[in-house]
Amino acid sequence: MSSASLAAGLLRRAACSSEVYALSQRCAPVSLARFRASAAAASPPSRTTSRRFLASQSPVAPSEICPDENLKRLIGNEIDRVFLPAEASAKLIELPEDFPFEIIDNPGDQAIVLKRELAGERVKAIIYTNFDTDEDVNNDDSHAENHIDSFKPVIQMVVTFERPEGLVLEFVCNFKDKELAIENMRMLNRSSVDAKYAYEGPQFSVLKESIRKSLHGYLEVRGIKDSLHDWLHEYMMCKDEREYVVWLKKMRDFLQK
Repeated sequence: MSSASLAAGLLRRAACSSEVYALSQRCAPVSLARFRASAAAASPPSRTTSRRFLASQSPVAPSEICPDENLKRLIGNEIDRVFLPAEASAKLIELPEDFPFEIIDNPGDQAIVLKRELAGERVKAIIYTNFDTDEDVNNDDSHAENHIDSFKPVIQMVVTFERPEGLVLEFVCNFKDKELAIENMRMLNRSSVDAKYAYEGPQFSVLKESIRKSLHGYLEVRGIKDSLHDWLHEYMMCKDEREYVVWLKKMRDFLQK
């Protein structure tokens, strides 16, 4: 990995860690059996603490510390930086009003699943967070600060509607400025042996505007709508921070053996 790519990744992570703590302050317990017990909230980190890992990137002479020990030190610093915000984000997230879905959130997975049944139709939405960005991080400090403050990950989802006879309607969506956008869609037939060769339909963008609007309405009445954005963003940021801490601890344990 190049130094520019590493710096970009650290900036993204610092931006997300800072936002996760702010989001976690609005978390509240939900009395549903499928949710895990809440963890105790931690005190907010200072601005200096939230940049601790970035500040630790000062050059170290090769003669002063070996690469393995330097990596252990950096991992330890990063765990210290994100552990308290992640503890706070482990609190349960208040559900939106009239939330119709069951949430499947398996530790270790980067995605969550929303499921429900409606009038004999099985609805499943796989939600994940895209932290990739095409923007390069400039070495200028003021530019880096602006990048941290403005960076927002993209919430993406693959939504499927399955009928008992085996027909499946699939949408690939994301949120753009809190508005749900359909990237593409296709019709599948689970029972067809030659499904991979079947005609799945045209690109969503070439459909008539009236059909595109009606398909948005189809999603909305089944609970896949714009108003999910804020809750999903909050939930996925908190999940990412928890998973990141677990990953760091596994890395630390590996290096110590």
